[in-house]
Amino acid sequence: MKNELKNALVPAVRRLTGASAKSVASSQQPKSGDFQLVRQQVHLQDTKKVEKHLPDILGRALARGWIDKDFRAALTRSPKQLLADYGVFLPDNIAVRTETTQNQRQRIVVYETQPGGRLRRLLYLQLVMMAGK
Repeated sequence: MKNELKNALVPAVRRLTGASAKSVASSQQPKSGDFQLVRQQVHLQDTKKVEKHLPDILGRALARGWIDKDFRAALTRSPKQLLADYGVFLPDNIAVRTETTQNQRQRIVVYETQPGGRLRRLLYLQLVMMAGK
């Protein structure tokens, strides 16, 4: 259970253990060093594997960026390098870019470089908040 809490995207509040407000507040400050994007290194060697596996990984990265400003800054600055730093390796012909939409939401767009240098969009991800009743 402790390992699951350590790797959670959003730090969990321990309501059942009676943690003090002070310890809860300090535990809610996410630290990028404690976060694992993937459990083991991932080498996505072709476009089909990128299309199949990268959306889940990028979804975790976007979610982490919502709660961790340092992670978000690194993701915005160099998304492909950030993925490599966390053990996700992409082929050379895959480009990953971040964009900010009109409503200030971050979006990650993945492109494949075609022969002749033309970019073809493979996928994009953007988290949205929804409420329902």
